[in-house]
Amino acid sequence: MADFLPALTGSFATSAAQNPTVAIMEAAYADAGLHCRYINCEVPADRLSDAVRGAIGMDWLGFNCSIPHKVAILEHLDDLAPSAAIIGAVNTVIITRDGDDVRLTGENTDGQGFVGSLREVRDPSGQHVVILGAGGAARAIAVENALAGARSVTIVNRTVDRGQALADLVETRTPAASRFLPWTPALHIPHGTDVVINATSIGFHPHESDMPDVDVTSLGPGMVVADVVANPPRTRFLAAAAAQGCETLDGLGMLVNQALTNARLWTGRDLSGSVMRSVLEDLFDA
Repeated sequence: MADFLPALTGSFATSAAQNPTVAIMEAAYADAGLHCRYINCEVPADRLSDAVRGAIGMDWLGFNCSIPHKVAILEHLDDLAPSAAIIGAVNTVIITRDGDDVRLTGENTDGQGFVGSLREVRDPSGQHVVILGAGGAARAIAVENALAGARSVTIVNRTVDRGQALADLVETRTPAASRFLPWTPALHIPHGTDVVINATSIGFHPHESDMPDVDVTSLGPGMVVADVVANPPRTRFLAAAAAQGCETLDGLGMLVNQALTNARLWTGRDLSGSVMRSVLEDLFDA
């Protein structure tokens, strides 16, 4: 007899309508023959507790949480993965059950997704990494690169307090050396940098003509230049870096690897990254 009760996963966010994860997760679930669904849920800040109770009550495998819930979710969790504890934010929750005992564990797969993508072109171990920005994505990417063996992580940010705080976090909580560098006009990327990461939203649709204020002549062969912006995948920043002879890494890889990690945590299965990327390329006309 047919089974009409799929396992449930999804995302809690405000606003939820622009999240493409639903498209790639549903496609990959179907490709793997998994009887699972992924549901985007519009959850305002004052309704997060209700959403968490609903996920538990409906026997969800787990869920993602995005803006504005990545810190607020912490009070609902029983356990934190080590890197999530350092980052201080969670974007993925795994729900496990042992009889009547239900436990919620928080992970942060933002940085893990980026590092997984980076490893396809460059192992972060021993690398000198420069990160533009000090927001949530930059925080996760900085910590995960440091835990993956980066020799140094330089944080570049316009707001001094925020940038210095992230550099201090990496310096004190991970094995990597870290420093803060003020974001001055036409920023010159320091000599000896191996990997440059735009972890800001500069260049995101509909502002495709924008790019980080960086002296592109300070980029060159031997460097990997990455962008977390996925729409469009080929940002002006990446195009400028490629023209300087750099190897470039678009934001689609981070989305795909993040989703693959989420699925593995929830289902124990490895899904198809190529299926996910194909869906994203169609969505963003890559």
